[in-house]
Amino acid sequence: YYIYILPFSPRRGLKAHSTILLAYFIVCFHLLFRLPNMLSTDEFLRSPPRKTVRFGGSLTDILLKYEKGDSIDFDLLRHQLLDPDIKDDQIINWLHEFRSSVTHLTKDFEQLVTILLKVSWLRRSPAVVEEYLAFLSNLVSAQTIYLRPCLAMIVSHFIPREFSGFMFMLDDLISADVPASFDICHRALQTIVKYVPLTPQFLMPVLVEKFPFINKSERTLQCYVHNMLRISGYIPVLRYDILELVIERILKMDVSAPRKDIEAAEEVESEENAEKGLFDLMEKIQRRVTQWLIPIAERLDILMIVLFSYVKDVCHVNGKLDIGNTKDLYRDLVAVFDKLILPTHGSCHVQYIMFYLSSFKLGIAEAFVEHLWKKLQDPNTPTVIRQAAANYIGSFLARAKFIPVVTVKACLDLLVNWLHLYIDNQGSGSKAFCDVALHGSFYAACQAVFYVVIFRHKQILDGSLKKGLLFLQNLNFERIVMSQLNPLKICLPSIVNFFAALTRKYQIAFCDTIIERNRRQVLPVIRSSCGGDAVETATNPLDSFFPFDPYVLNRSKNIINPLYEFWEEQSTEALEDTTDVITEVSNALINNNNNNNNNNLSGVL
Repeated sequence: YYIYILPFSPRRGLKAHSTILLAYFIVCFHLLFRLPNMLSTDEFLRSPPRKTVRFGGSLTDILLKYEKGDSIDFDLLRHQLLDPDIKDDQIINWLHEFRSSVTHLTKDFEQLVTILLKVSWLRRSPAVVEEYLAFLSNLVSAQTIYLRPCLAMIVSHFIPREFSGFMFMLDDLISADVPASFDICHRALQTIVKYVPLTPQFLMPVLVEKFPFINKSERTLQCYVHNMLRISGYIPVLRYDILELVIERILKMDVSAPRKDIEAAEEVESEENAEKGLFDLMEKIQRRVTQWLIPIAERLDILMIVLFSYVKDVCHVNGKLDIGNTKDLYRDLVAVFDKLILPTHGSCHVQYIMFYLSSFKLGIAEAFVEHLWKKLQDPNTPTVIRQAAANYIGSFLARAKFIPVVTVKACLDLLVNWLHLYIDNQGSGSKAFCDVALHGSFYAACQAVFYVVIFRHKQILDGSLKKGLLFLQNLNFERIVMSQLNPLKICLPSIVNFFAALTRKYQIAFCDTIIERNRRQVLPVIRSSCGGDAVETATNPLDSFFPFDPYVLNRSKNIINPLYEFWEEQSTEALEDTTDVITEVSNALINNNNNNNNNNLSGVL
């Protein structure tokens, strides 16, 4: 009942006001008398006052009246929908009417639809949720102009609510309802996809637009990326685009926090309580660097865990590796790798997604190496990409513990044969001289071979020293290092020195004379970045980097470390201890080869 108490006016007589007051008290008495009979005392006290609005006719009538210029009931409707205290029953009634009137919700009523999309519905009763999902499906089916706003509303719920603007989340308070809310959001997307087949075309731009900035909280980024990857499960056509977007954003974080800076920041953080009061200015600067780098590293760490978990879940069904799923995911990831990761110099962690995927099955690892190998030897591929491919091959073969030595030897044989063929093709031509610009791919491949031999020589020689030495001698490193292209002059000095000590120990090549000659020559120089006429020695003319250097993110490294071949510290001096056994075996192999050559010559004669 609605009784409007009119203010006292001299124009109205006292009798009129008395009549109104009497009617008001009668109605109040009537309600007080009947409600306790309808509800128990406790229920009556607990029940909230029901809000309702009286309007003229149905929702369709309100919309038609609004089109004719009568906006009174329309404004009343807007205010009720905007009321944050609106009750579940009211929302259900309104949504039911909106479902029946979606054909009238043309672009003229975009403002009203926008209000409906802002209604708090996720954390209400199941009845409200079901009615809202039904309304969304009816709306996008009848009025496709609202497809994008509906998708944007759903995607906006992929991020948990933040409290008071702080960049941390109260996990204990939201842990119960957040996963349930995410489930409902994905139900909504699946429903819309079923009714509107063109949804993927509209959804991807929304996902790009709503992606949080990298300075948002770990929880925010984690939830959004997790929900994006979850979409790829029921909209597989979007999987490549989603992976590309996720990896692109993680890659930006990765290159902004180099490995050495993360390690330095962690050291500063661990020592910040030591020697307080000394070098105050330096401590403040270091602390600011730490405060910036550590959050970036932590966010990167969380997102890498999400990515690793996604790869594992896709590739394994009921705990067993699914070959079909693994191959499909590999194709998508290697395409993203080619587009984003391979051309990026200096990334430290994102590339480990390929490392982790390759660990599931040797065939995947071999396919990855073969893919890189094709890029290295393709003359139509830009030189910088060919060099990067060589860096990846060398680092992958050296660091992947799951690659057996037989595969390593096969890859070395393939790479070295290509190097010999490259030298043959140069011959004594006009380009047969040391030049990074001309032969960058050759030098990168040489460095990859040297790097793999340094890391894997023990495994190659294990079991049978004689067979291992024979394999290494047959690679004919002597011809490579003695060639006019002079790879020892271009490769990193640390690798050259260790390779020289190693080959000297096992008597498979002698590099010392060439190294000494290179030292006496003028080394390549580059112009200083500070300008002027200053020059600097080019100690890394190949601009080399090793993409699978140690993984330093604290939490996600626990996934990588069991698969990783760590370097056993040893100096070049330690390799000088050439044993008599190695000398005897090497001499025996040399004599055996000479005898075979003499026998072959006698047969010819």
